[in-house]
Amino acid sequence: MSIVMNVALFLHLAAVAVWVGGMVFAQFCLRPSLADVSPQLRLPLIEAVFGRFFNWVGASVIVVLASGGFMMARFGGAHAPWPVHVMAGFGILMMLTYGHVRFAVFPRIRRAVQAQKWPDGARAVDTMRRLVALNLVFSVIAIGSAVLSRGF
Repeated sequence: MSIVMNVALFLHLAAVAVWVGGMVFAQFCLRPSLADVSPQLRLPLIEAVFGRFFNWVGASVIVVLASGGFMMARFGGAHAPWPVHVMAGFGILMMLTYGHVRFAVFPRIRRAVQAQKWPDGARAVDTMRRLVALNLVFSVIAIGSAVLSRGF
């Protein structure tokens, strides 16, 4: 494997680690830890945490797209092995889900916090929680497909 491919693979894996690791942290550490905290404290904290995290995910998405597109082209583009296409497809689903959470759901959380409408914010956070869980499923499939592609 050339040094350029190694750099692309490193960048790809580092960006995936930031994104997926952040989702695991949010879903299995942050959310359960905040379960007993009042909405007046919980929702502003969630807004602050995800406001920062989404900047990191946005950068990760750009890196994943650039490095993944580059590597896929080197693997033959449309002629790449089927697990590469599965990985790319689920990666795109993850990006679309992130876009929906970032640009549709998160602004509802932000507006609810600003207006102190805690039930509205709680509903939006629950929507975000479900979509993050879905994205985690997508990420397991994408990572599994990446592992399968190593045999081709």
